[in-house]
Amino acid sequence: MHANSRAIVTQQTAPHEDLSRRVSRALTHPWRKPLASHTRIAFGAARAWLHEQDKPLILDAGCGVGLSTRRLAARFPDHAVIGIDRSADRLSREHGELPDNALLIRADLVDFWRLALQEGWQPARHYLLYPNPYPKPAHLKMRWHGHPVFPALAGLGGELEARSNWRLYLEELALALAQATGREPHLEPCEPSGEYLTPFEHKYHASGQPLWRLTVTLAHRPALLPT
Repeated sequence: MHANSRAIVTQQTAPHEDLSRRVSRALTHPWRKPLASHTRIAFGAARAWLHEQDKPLILDAGCGVGLSTRRLAARFPDHAVIGIDRSADRLSREHGELPDNALLIRADLVDFWRLALQEGWQPARHYLLYPNPYPKPAHLKMRWHGHPVFPALAGLGGELEARSNWRLYLEELALALAQATGREPHLEPCEPSGEYLTPFEHKYHASGQPLWRLTVTLAHRPALLPT
């Protein structure tokens, strides 16, 4: 397969100069955004399903069409894999039956992460696969590491793995995680071997774009999110 996906276009040549300040603010200023009712309902359904599974948890955050959720569930059959995405259209795409140890949930991550932290969830693994990079410098606050919800993401803990076709995004994420947790993430090239986790990964790789992977082991630290 050959593709011609456009590479990231940005004016940034280094980590954003405002990154450290935004992370500090997120760690010290409570975020008062109300939790959406539809995400509360979705989280309740996910909580009941996870209780029935009685298995270690894997979160597939921003799972898109759910292909990654299916493949992670097949790769880790002794885990319960929950894929979360805010788009009903993406979640409705046909990619085969869900494995018994997988669940797809329509919810806003900014609320789902906070509810998971409040509930005391401790995922064994947590995946961020090809998040929207928001490459314009003015959009730093829309990247997960520049967003007020970042402490909830970091505080859930577990084996965090993020992948992107924009190395600078992961460099910023690594700096933010080190600042918030004291843990030093590992960043390396990602060479998919046969099975792609997401359609984006397949498309970018087929276009000849370099892919990158960040990994880090995080402690469960709910106190990172100020209240």
